[in-house]
Amino acid sequence: MEIKMSNQTTSQVYADAIMIRRAVFIGEQKIDPALELDTVTDATWHYVLYDDVGQPVATARMTPEPGKKGHIQRVATLKAARGHGYAQAIIRRMIQVGQKQQLTELVLGAQVTAQGFYRQLGFQPVGERFMEAGLQHQEMTRQLTK
Repeated sequence: MEIKMSNQTTSQVYADAIMIRRAVFIGEQKIDPALELDTVTDATWHYVLYDDVGQPVATARMTPEPGKKGHIQRVATLKAARGHGYAQAIIRRMIQVGQKQQLTELVLGAQVTAQGFYRQLGFQPVGERFMEAGLQHQEMTRQLTK
């Protein structure tokens, strides 16, 4: 397994991330493509995990925010590849990168059904639940230390 990163929308990593996101968010969860395929900047880093045969199977992205925070979004694993710890591996890599960049906190809006997954990685719920793209979400944060 290998995790690749890119902040370029012309990269293969970005193309693979979009393929996974289309399959999971648009195909499975029926999220409106206009909501899912939003605009990003060069500050956004896309992560894709490739399995042992080089196929892209999981993705997430992180954008820096004011106050030394990193905002994690669009965490997804292809249906056939779930249960192998791929998304967990990407989040762990993001935690490592955030620590190296001296970020103090990672934040994300978790689908409520995924809260347990993020709790296992040290994220804690903050505030009230909210609706996004027709799905209930919960903001979660994780403090970073060196």
